Amino acid sequence: MHPKPPGELPILLVAAALALAAAVSLGLARFSYALLLPPMRADLGWSYLTAGAMNTVNAAGYLAGALLMPMALRRFGARRALLGGGVASGLLLCAHGVVLGDAALYVLRALTGVASAAMFVCGGLLAARLGGQVTGGVARGPSAGLVLGVYYGGTGVGIVLAALLVPPLSSLPGAHAWQWAWVALGVAALVATAVTAAATRTLDQAGAARAAPAPFRWRLLGCGLASYFLFGLGYIGYMTFVVTLLREQQLSSALITVFYGLLGLAVIASSWLWAGLLQRQRGGGAMRLLNALLAVATLLPVLSAHPVAVFASGLLFGGVFLSVVASTTALVRHNLPSAAWPAGISAFTIVFAAGQIVGPTLVGWVADGAGGLRVGLACSAAVLAFGALIAWGQKPLAAPAA
Repeated sequence: MHPKPPGELPILLVAAALALAAAVSLGLARFSYALLLPPMRADLGWSYLTAGAMNTVNAAGYLAGALLMPMALRRFGARRALLGGGVASGLLLCAHGVVLGDAALYVLRALTGVASAAMFVCGGLLAARLGGQVTGGVARGPSAGLVLGVYYGGTGVGIVLAALLVPPLSSLPGAHAWQWAWVALGVAALVATAVTAAATRTLDQAGAARAAPAPFRWRLLGCGLASYFLFGLGYIGYMTFVVTLLREQQLSSALITVFYGLLGLAVIASSWLWAGLLQRQRGGGAMRLLNALLAVATLLPVLSAHPVAVFASGLLFGGVFLSVVASTTALVRHNLPSAAWPAGISAFTIVFAAGQIVGPTLVGWVADGAGGLRVGLACSAAVLAFGALIAWGQKPLAAPAA
């Protein structure tokens, strides 16, 4: 492990501060919507199609943000773009709490997607660079896989925070109580971004941050990209509608809050659970295993509403799904030279966002039919299983040049 200059924070502490960016960009800005959907749908009279479309426009904004990232990285650098996205996300989440019209909410969800993409892409890039400062298993230092796992596992912090904030605030007396939850999420996002800013002041000053970018040939990681597209399409149906399904299955509000909190805690634990796999697997093996496990987790609440099945689903899903995201960054790190990391991470983010654009509306459309949400989530499970099969074809490339 490289020696740590005087005054520089430990690598895992910096990774934990970066993890707050993942907490904001996904945990607060996106996945909190699952908890807000039932009261918003009841208050605003939405169909499942409309409810899914809200997440579709959020994913469309995320795709736009991912497409803009190469230009933003050249102009501002990763850290400045990350912090700008964090401040914008916080303000936009607060703005969700002062509007009621569908059109205004569509616009805010789309803009939040743009801002959260900036955070997530730049955070992943900075985490990859931070992981590049360590060599796994040497001198008691953290492995690069653990650094990536800690970053992506930060999403679980956001999920847990949403589980603590949203149910009590959206249950307050008075009309449109769910708006208070959006404001609280926005304030939490701003505080988290301030912590990230304070702990990462020197992170983007490394020479790698200023290296000339290298091109990325999509066909080299084609099976990985295709599998990741299917992951984005499949997992978002679960994260959008599982809470609504549990409410329809008559689970109590307390049990649903515990379920969502356990899911978030499992995301945090996944940082350590899969670190070794991410470090070892240079091809699509990690994506194959993790997508298959997600398919099982998605099917469990479809097959049974028993609390044991529900909690097992939440724990398994939470313990796996962000590690699929981490596996793509690991795939880029293992197979591409460092100058190509920004383009590679952006490419995976683009296909991820494209899958998420299709997923919520597709599941909502299916759920509006006779089979309801159970059939919609079964479709999500089938897509995830297909993604696992596609990942089988991703082979490791030749060792990249530094």
